[in-house]
Amino acid sequence: MASSSLSAVLLLCLAAAASAQLSTTFYDTSCPKAVKTIKDAVTAAVNKEKRMGASLLRLHFHDCFVQGCDASVLLSGQEQNAFPNIGSLRGFDVIDNIKTQVEALCKQTVSCADIVALAARDSVVALGGPTWTVGLGRRDSTTANESLANSALPAPSSNIADLTNSFGPKGFTLTDIVALSGAHTIGQAQCQNFRERIYNETHINSGFATSLKANCPRPAGSGDGNLAPLDTTTPSSFDNKYYTDLKSQKGLLHSDQVLYAGGSGSADNIVTNFASNPAAFSSAFASAMVKMANLSPLTGTQGQVRLTCSKAN
Repeated sequence: MASSSLSAVLLLCLAAAASAQLSTTFYDTSCPKAVKTIKDAVTAAVNKEKRMGASLLRLHFHDCFVQGCDASVLLSGQEQNAFPNIGSLRGFDVIDNIKTQVEALCKQTVSCADIVALAARDSVVALGGPTWTVGLGRRDSTTANESLANSALPAPSSNIADLTNSFGPKGFTLTDIVALSGAHTIGQAQCQNFRERIYNETHINSGFATSLKANCPRPAGSGDGNLAPLDTTTPSSFDNKYYTDLKSQKGLLHSDQVLYAGGSGSADNIVTNFASNPAAFSSAFASAMVKMANLSPLTGTQGQVRLTCSKAN
């Protein structure tokens, strides 16, 4: 028991040491135009297609939750074939375009992992959400892990215990979990991920469920990829309306609605606070995203800076 505790402490120390090596000024000398180039490209992509903002934010989450923020999710195949990712993860073309622009500025200097981390922040800002400080200096992995992606990423059917078990070991509090779930104030989900909820659950607004059934037939395999917005009010604006939906039993995914049961539970209280206090949500979300971006980065001489984001050098 003592040795396992010691190992846990050692891992935390190593993680802290790695994140401490990230710096906001990392490219100031080596590639001074990189950060603005990335921001401009993200803004253009989001202006062209609002949904892309949610896709780039999700890409960052799905990267960091599997062996850390190392751009492993960009490697062709492997993690991309995992159940939470296949057929739904988007934005690879935008990242590739950004990488091409940055490579033209500075050869093999800016990592794909840093591009993904900055793109997530810049996407949220482009849709009217809060900003946060992104430390830079991540390196890219040479491997990806499909089986870990299948086990580490929370499913749309997750309950509170599942979410806590996924996020807790990575250092996230319940407030962080509820705040990060607020990323669903933008973007859309596929019918196959909310079919069970609209046909079989009772903790759902009946009119809301009925409206969704028209585009999501009951038989599995029928309309699986049909989309519905995760936020019924302002799906293309990063705001706190997602929490208002939860209070009205209009959470699209089971994993959304479990955050608000309508009682006086801890998660309920956080949802109520965020629903009535946009500034509190923005602050909590930004804080949680800083934690997210610092999950086990490769730094120093670890990994590599990929020339092409989809394959190791």
